[in-house]
Amino acid sequence: MGQVTIYIDDKTEADMNAAVKASGVSKSKWVARVIREKAGAEWPQEVKKLAGEWQDFPTVEEIRQTSVEDTQRESL
Repeated sequence: MGQVTIYIDDKTEADMNAAVKASGVSKSKWVARVIREKAGAEWPQEVKKLAGEWQDFPTVEEIRQTSVEDTQRESL
């Protein structure tokens, strides 16, 4: 298991300590969770739960039906 040493200002440390206390987990687990959330390649569960929640959002097929030819781009 790896170890990391970081240096943070007093305000950041106080904010972190408050968040750790509110979360009910150890500081190490809290920091590891934040790193996984920020460095992870997947969408957070909260975002995944939103899939399909907008009833009036067009489907991929509907979007593709209305697509038009792309505009000519300027050469660089």
